[in-house]
Amino acid sequence: MVVGEQEKTLPVEATLSVLRAVGESTRLRLIALLAESELTVKDATAILGQSQPRISRHLKLLTEAGVILRFPEGSWVYYRLSDSPSGELARDLVARMSLEDPVLASDKARFDGLRRAKAKEAAEYFAKKAKTWDQERTLHAADTDVEAAVLSAIGDRPLQSYLDLGTGTGRLLELLKDHYVSGLGIDASHDMLSVARAKLAEAGVSKAQVRHGDIYALNVPPRSYDLVTIHQVLHFLDDPARALAEAARALRPGGRLVIIDFAPHSLEFLREEHAHRRLGFSHDQMERWLEALELDLEQVTDLAPQDSSDTKLTVTLWLAKDRRIVTDVPAANPTREVA
Repeated sequence: MVVGEQEKTLPVEATLSVLRAVGESTRLRLIALLAESELTVKDATAILGQSQPRISRHLKLLTEAGVILRFPEGSWVYYRLSDSPSGELARDLVARMSLEDPVLASDKARFDGLRRAKAKEAAEYFAKKAKTWDQERTLHAADTDVEAAVLSAIGDRPLQSYLDLGTGTGRLLELLKDHYVSGLGIDASHDMLSVARAKLAEAGVSKAQVRHGDIYALNVPPRSYDLVTIHQVLHFLDDPARALAEAARALRPGGRLVIIDFAPHSLEFLREEHAHRRLGFSHDQMERWLEALELDLEQVTDLAPQDSSDTKLTVTLWLAKDRRIVTDVPAANPTREVA
């Protein structure tokens, strides 16, 4: 998709509005931080050492100028630089600021300390859940084999935008970081989102964000993503077909959907001990769902465990493509908020 010059530039009044919004020391420090990562008011208060009302006021002015976006998540709100021309102008200003400036250097040091503290919290949470996850991992093919299959399925085709549903720890956002320009992970668990943010920050993945959301009612623009993935999520859902319909709605014409889940099995204890709602999915069932959504099934890969006993699980990867014809009509910006 080629974006027209008129979509990259700002009229004079809008340019002046952005310059007025960032033309204050606290707000300039805020955009320097937001150019690196998203923040909450609490984060910004701790880093800049200012009161919450004052930080909130500065963030409000930047939001009104279109420089940053706000994303409510429960009782918290996350802020990040917009991908609009206003946000890009702010990024250009940050790129020309000296990182050796004492004020900016101090902000960066406090920001790094905050990140380390969050990473520690995430690691502690992850450790509590690890026993359950490790037990399930022993039942199926190695994660490295599954990830290799994902990389093989998507190939080397560049992606402008990527959406990961049920992102969990954000592992796929990290795995595919060299393939997309902009990534977004959606998950219903606030705890898992905290883990994902910490892990993405630790891995240096700044072009992906994670958001709280409902897989049955995605708050993203339709026809916006080149690739959508659903990794080991459908078996937890009462209505997998509905989730697939939401995923298909998010695909651009010609976009691809990758689903990774279990083949049919009879391990009933997974319902009782691991909250599985479905005991796997057959090739035929998945093909029927995808056909109903006008998605063409292009590839099916079964990954059997090395021990193929009745107590082991086969992981299946399905690759489907939106059959709509690609046009030059620009798709919606996947990073903007949808009411």
